Amino acid sequence: MRPIDNIAELTPPAQPFVRGPAGTHITIRGLTKYFAGWPLYENFNLDIPKHKIVSVFGPNGCGKSTLINMIAGLIPIDAGEILFDGKSLKDTKIGYVFQNYREAMFPWLRTIDNIAYPLKLEGKSPIEINRRMEELVASFSVKFDLNRYPYELSGGQQQTASIMRALAPNPEVLFLDEPFSALDFEMTLFIREKLQEVFIQTGTTMMLVSHDLEEAVYLADEVLLLTKRPTKVAEILKYDDPRPRTVETLSTQSFVDMKKLSLEIFQREVRR
Repeated sequence: MRPIDNIAELTPPAQPFVRGPAGTHITIRGLTKYFAGWPLYENFNLDIPKHKIVSVFGPNGCGKSTLINMIAGLIPIDAGEILFDGKSLKDTKIGYVFQNYREAMFPWLRTIDNIAYPLKLEGKSPIEINRRMEELVASFSVKFDLNRYPYELSGGQQQTASIMRALAPNPEVLFLDEPFSALDFEMTLFIREKLQEVFIQTGTTMMLVSHDLEEAVYLADEVLLLTKRPTKVAEILKYDDPRPRTVETLSTQSFVDMKKLSLEIFQREVRR
């Protein structure tokens, strides 16, 4: 296999757009992306359900973060179409939690102003902004001083603020790119709990990229397992243990079985 010189020549012709089944929130058709002439995604199709948490897991280099970045419009695609409830991205309100929270926050703004920034962009009034800030502070049981600058906070506090900022405008879809990777275990448990609370309260569709299989399964309604590149869908596993899930969930037979099955599929794909 050799890299291609002209992506347009090998991009499959556009197919009629086929909507996903009832309950689909994000419909992806014909998604194609090349890097340095090599295919990462090629004519990739996927349906993401509404009001569910979908965890994305797969081999190193398969493009997990790239996938959600393309869906969120942070990375351009070479071909294909992505619709949100039949709407384009520009007509859809999304939130995004980055892995590197230190670079995601504006260091010249106080933490409270970082969180409120999306609302200011929307033109919300000071009264509306203050009301939403009070809701978020109560929801996340914030004990640290939001009037401090981000660099004055711990890593866990910064990531909490990043998630609050992503949720501030009440997004239709929330993307999370390995949000726990730089957190200690205590903070990871706290953020897991808060994300579940938000999900139970709002039903916000979420896509979570994780390199930790236990974490991916624990939070998911569906586990999206990917192949090696050019990346395809290996399996989509449904996991319906009740919420809120707790530390006790990790020892239930249903969780153990789901994690085992996910690991078997992952190992199968890595060995191919």
